Amino acid sequence: MTDKFIIGLVGAPFGVKGFLKVRSGSGEIEHLLKLQSVIVKKDDKESLFNIEEISPVNPAGTVLVKFKGIDSPEKAKTLNGAQLLGGRDEAAPLGEGEFYIEDLKGLQVYGKEEIIGVITDIIEGGGGELVEIKLTNGEKRLVPFRKEFFPEINPEKGRVLLQNIWILE
Repeated sequence: MTDKFIIGLVGAPFGVKGFLKVRSGSGEIEHLLKLQSVIVKKDDKESLFNIEEISPVNPAGTVLVKFKGIDSPEKAKTLNGAQLLGGRDEAAPLGEGEFYIEDLKGLQVYGKEEIIGVITDIIEGGGGELVEIKLTNGEKRLVPFRKEFFPEINPEKGRVLLQNIWILE
């Protein structure tokens, strides 16, 4: 299981003091409002930034962040497109039956008893999330991430059950 998550995505500068718009990775912002510092990842480089000020804005799921040392729109613009990384304690809390995507990647997918493949990613599709499965033969398939297809998900045991194998055809 990973201990580092993408908790936000940095957008455009806001105003003249170096504030940045940050969109929550989960759509929730309460966990972001508690941050005092955060790792910012841009172009595969990670840097720790202290937060001077953070406040919610519209649209929902967005906050304004002022990092220490970023005091102009020009400096703020250099962080546009960056990711905010945080630990489990800084990520949005999970509800019943929810999982962090990073915890699902790498789980073995089983049929009734045989290994079918491995989850490589969860992606957003037009009608909801899709599980990308790399089959044992190397091919990849997408399956809707719904309870009727995945009735048992157990990250602790490293496996999920795919109920309806026909969906892979």
